[in-house]
Amino acid sequence: MASVRPPFIGELVMGGFGGTSLPAAFARALRERRRGGAILFKPNVEGGPRQVAALAREIHAAAPDTPLVGVDQEGGRVARLKAPLLDVPPMREVASWGDTGLAERIAHAVGAELAALGFTIDFAPVLDVNTCPHNPVIGDRAFGDDAETCARFGAAWVRGLQGSGLLACGKHFPGHGDTSKDSHFDLPVVDQPALRLERVELVPFRAAVAAGVATLMTAHVIYSALDRKRPATLSPAACTVLRESLGFRGLLISDDLEMQAVSARWTVEDAAVQAITAGCDALLVCWSDEKQERAVEALTREAERSPAFRARCEEALGRLREARSRATARPLDDPGIAQVVGGAGSRALAAEMARRIAR
Repeated sequence: MASVRPPFIGELVMGGFGGTSLPAAFARALRERRRGGAILFKPNVEGGPRQVAALAREIHAAAPDTPLVGVDQEGGRVARLKAPLLDVPPMREVASWGDTGLAERIAHAVGAELAALGFTIDFAPVLDVNTCPHNPVIGDRAFGDDAETCARFGAAWVRGLQGSGLLACGKHFPGHGDTSKDSHFDLPVVDQPALRLERVELVPFRAAVAAGVATLMTAHVIYSALDRKRPATLSPAACTVLRESLGFRGLLISDDLEMQAVSARWTVEDAAVQAITAGCDALLVCWSDEKQERAVEALTREAERSPAFRARCEEALGRLREARSRATARPLDDPGIAQVVGGAGSRALAAEMARRIAR
């Protein structure tokens, strides 16, 4: 008897594409449940709020269910969307004001603007503790260099974003703050002992879980105390810590599998299967449509071959559907967008941030 192809496994892959409108091939992949959503980057959002909302409407219309429509809108140097959206300084600057209530209000405003444009998930906040002074990728993206500050402000950012109907995604588990390499280009290794991870790196993630964070993102970093061979994205040991020690029950998303930390060592097929096996529930493959398709096919083949892997995919799909049910954001019409994006609430917060910066 011919094997039955497992349904909807393609939804575990979240991809990117070029241009400011939805390519026909990507729309078809969404309709056929071969993608679970889209991540947008600067080249996708160059036309301003109306263009971004129009693109989000295309994505929502193509997907049979609520898609994940995501963006990296952290603040500071990692903010894909610019004015008239709220201009937020780096997280280190926000934390330096010492006001978690203000941080939560800023995050809520960021989330409200993104929700108005049709995004359903923001890949923020950064929960890394920036303990390495020569860190080439985190730096002022982190709330600070001590675990308590990062925990307090990270939890506030989660509450603010999710209070707007958006999903927050804390990153990069178990922490990218003690690295001297950028995982976009190389594979970092953190040699800290398990007790240090518990007392420093894991503290902000534990606080985010307590605050109800809907999703977390794995780091392409080897933590030798957990797994000497595989980065957290591909490591069952790291994912077990997240589920069993921290009690996280939400959606675990991989960082981009096209980053060199992974892609220089594993094919996208191997990485996709290993990441889902390890405990990831959704996979980012941000740039190449061909690699997105290869990942989907690899997951499908492995699910046809292995009942255990198929069960793991079904568990992941369950978490994905639960997360999507929590994302209530939908793109507004143009008058509605004009009221929210750059509206009175955002202008008041912008003025408050300017006063804090000027002190």
